[in-house]
Amino acid sequence: MLADPKHFYRSYNSAELDRIMTARPSARTGVRAREMNLYRRYFDLVADGSKTVEVRVRYPNLRTLKAGDHIRFVCGRDDALTRVTRVARYTSFEEMLDAEGPEQVNPTSSREQQLADIRRIYGPEKEALGVLAIEIELIEATP
Repeated sequence: MLADPKHFYRSYNSAELDRIMTARPSARTGVRAREMNLYRRYFDLVADGSKTVEVRVRYPNLRTLKAGDHIRFVCGRDDALTRVTRVARYTSFEEMLDAEGPEQVNPTSSREQQLADIRRIYGPEKEALGVLAIEIELIEATP
């Protein structure tokens, strides 16, 4: 039965096969990490260590995120492994930027530009879920 590939493929749906075939091996560092995708301009700031706060909305899968967890940020074939040092919760993006400081979120943009960029990514219905400021420290980047 296992010798016939038809039986292997029948036991997985196409989404599961895609995940299996494209999964990144975590054995390189031996650290179990969540994966999060980033646009290139933000990834480069994380990879060089200048972006120390990642902004996300409070999706259900992020509600258990805590200090000490690891996040592997991914952009194309590049990735950067980080450690979470703090997670702060806010009710709005404005409140988060005022408390965290825009230079921690994106040292290359003004507060107003960052707010516009974040709102382009997350609409008002997403902001209503709550805002997370995830403070990170870079462990390893592999461009």
